[in-house]
Parts: sequence; structure tokens; C-alpha cells
Amino acid sequence: MTEPLQEVRRLTRRYEGDFDLWRLSRSAENEFPPPPPPAPETPLIEVRGLSKIYQMGEMEVRALDGVDLDIAAGEYVSIMGPSGSGKSTLMNLIGCLDTPSSGSYKLAGELVSELDDDQLADIRNRRIGFVFQTFNLLPRASALVNVELPLVYSRIPPSERMELARGALAEVDLADRMDHKPSELSGGQRQRVAIARALVTRPSILLADEPTGNLDSKTGVEILHLFRKLHGDGQTIIVVTHDSEVSSAGRRILHLHDGRLVREEKRRASPTIPRLRGRR
Repeated sequence: MTEPLQEVRRLTRRYEGDFDLWRLSRSAENEFPPPPPPAPETPLIEVRGLSKIYQMGEMEVRALDGVDLDIAAGEYVSIMGPSGSGKSTLMNLIGCLDTPSSGSYKLAGELVSELDDDQLADIRNRRIGFVFQTFNLLPRASALVNVELPLVYSRIPPSERMELARGALAEVDLADRMDHKPSELSGGQRQRVAIARALVTRPSILLADEPTGNLDSKTGVEILHLFRKLHGDGQTIIVVTHDSEVSSAGRRILHLHDGRLVREEKRRASPTIPRLRGRR
């Protein structure tokens, strides 16, 4: 056999081998197609066209005007605006404390407008933890009893309630103050009790309304550091405030004005805790 003919046959066998490999690979692709891309994660909070109108005699006041908003699980979001901007109205709607005039609100994919009163009460008690500027503690009850209250409404047995409440107080560094009444605690300690009460049911969302408003600057910074720690542990946090320094602790800042969401600001991964100047 001549050398050219041998070379032709060698190349032919090589081509046929490469073709067989290609055919096998195509067959495998058809039999085992690549997995589809993952579906986008459902937002924890999904708001579309949310509006709230109050009737003041013959005058109509539009407190919230067509707000669209998504918040994912695990986010730290600040809602900021001046007095009358609609931030408290939005907080009340997110917290299921009020109902919108129009628009939709889904919590974990569930349309809130379709829930009955018992279901809404369960959301407020179990799935959303509230922290208020004025603490809202029972003055004659100890820190431990104050933190236990949401568990009483959930019909948790007393021994389990006490264990959960102790754990929540330890989480906010008040394990040594659980038997003290609010009058025996500093302002920062009272706010920590309020935060422990909000966390004791392990809610999906911690919703805080001006949480540093009644605190001096040093104590306010301590509360923001506590929020940072909770967020690092995976807690979803929404802070409503008029204070730009407090809002800057969030990873995302939503600016409201005249009932509308006018601007969104995303912060870097670990924003610096502000110094809260001008307070005593």
C-alpha cells in the first residue's frame, strides 16, 4: 500500500472517531439536557400601586400615592422622609395595622387583602415584630414578663414562654436585667427590652418606627449596632425614620416625599454606623 493511501485511511479513521464522539455527546445532551435556570426568588414584601386616602371632611388627603416596592428576605431597609411624607402610613400598611385604599400587598407571596381578621392578627403577632419609639412596655411588669406577652397571645405553655423570653433578653445583652421593671432601666435598656419582645416569636420582619428617637446619641448608636448584629444573623429589618444618620445604617434607603417613593439609594456592604450628632 502506498504511503499517500495509508495517510488518507488514517485521516479517515480519525475523522470517523471524532464524529462518533460528537454524535455521542449530542445524544447525551438530548438525553440529559442542562437544568433550567432557577426561578427568581419571591420577595418577602411585594407592594404594587399602594395608595392610602383619608377623607378629612370635604377634603381628600392622599397619604400614600401609588408606591411600588420589593423587599427580599434578609434585607436591612430604611424608609426615610420628612413629616407628612407617608412613611408612617407605609409602615402601618406593611405591618398589617391598616388597609390600603387601592393597590396590592403580598407578604411571602400571600395577598394580604384576602386574609381575614384572625389571619391578620396572627401575622402581627408571629410574623412581624414591632419596635416603637416610645417602647410601649407595661410599667409594673418586669422585663421578662414584658417580653413574654406575645407568647401569651400565642398560647405558648408558661415554661416554654419563660425559656424563650430569657433567650430573647440574652440576645440583646439583658440577661442580668430580666427581673427589673422599666422604671429601673435606662432608655437604651428599655428599647432593648422592646426589641427582645419583638424578636421572641422569631418573626420574618423586624419593623422599627423611629427606634432611636427617644434616646441620646450614644445609646442610639448602641441600638443601631444591635440592629447590625441581628441583620448579620439573617433578620429582615425595616427602619422608618426622618433621621438621615439613622437611615444610613441600612443597606438600602427608600426616600418618600408627598406619599411617593421618589428615590432609592443602595449602600455598600457594611455601611458605617453613624455617630448621631446633636443629641444629648
